[in-house]
Amino acid sequence: MTLAARALDFGFRDHAVGRALDCALEAGEVVCLLGPNGSGKSTLIRTLLGLQSRLAGEVTLDGRDLEAWSPVERARRLAYVPQATDAQFDFSLREVVEMGRTSHRGVFAGPSAKDREIAAAALERLGIGRLADRPIRAVSGGERQLALVARALATEAGYVVMDEPTANLDYGNQSRLLDEVARLKGAGIGVLVSTHHPEHAFRIADRALLLAAGRLVAQGPTQATLTSEALSALYGQAIVVATVRMGDGTERRVCVPASAG
Repeated sequence: MTLAARALDFGFRDHAVGRALDCALEAGEVVCLLGPNGSGKSTLIRTLLGLQSRLAGEVTLDGRDLEAWSPVERARRLAYVPQATDAQFDFSLREVVEMGRTSHRGVFAGPSAKDREIAAAALERLGIGRLADRPIRAVSGGERQLALVARALATEAGYVVMDEPTANLDYGNQSRLLDEVARLKGAGIGVLVSTHHPEHAFRIADRALLLAAGRLVAQGPTQATLTSEALSALYGQAIVVATVRMGDGTERRVCVPASAG
């Protein structure tokens, strides 16, 4: 099982954001996509999901052209966690998460007992079960973001694509989300995560993709790809990648701006 792009040109009809891009997401792996603001991460993600038309090249899902899958088939296999925005309708968090079951029951059918059970379990997994009946416009941006992640979990899709899912989360909820990504990997699900935090990639990712001006400037195993030199070039700021020893004797990679202090 693979979500893959080959020789992909992506962007808009009058403006190509990126060209000739090759990348892949395998089942049971976590890939982190890093790049500065404006590098094309969100546009690439939307193109890989089929939410935005590609300009050239191909996107395939399990070896089959993405456009050959029906919208319902795609929704059952590809789950999307967008960046949280202001809600247009005041659904409860429970209702938002139950929307992740739509492809399993049809647009106009109400949620079944199984749908409600799966949605409730997803809310609990993200630590927001107590807010299930709260209107989504009455919760914090971070809680809204966790609800979107729970909605993606409720789809039971084989691939989950997350666009900066930790952007509105406090430190504790960031850690909870990263733990959930690790559990998805353990369940054989492929996860693509866009992030501005290299430390998150060190913690959860098998591979890293570095995107600059719509071009993949590096990709490969996380430890080998996220070097001081590569990150400094990517962000235009001197960055030092260091190894720290934790209290239990394990080691963890951290990133520090060289000019800090």
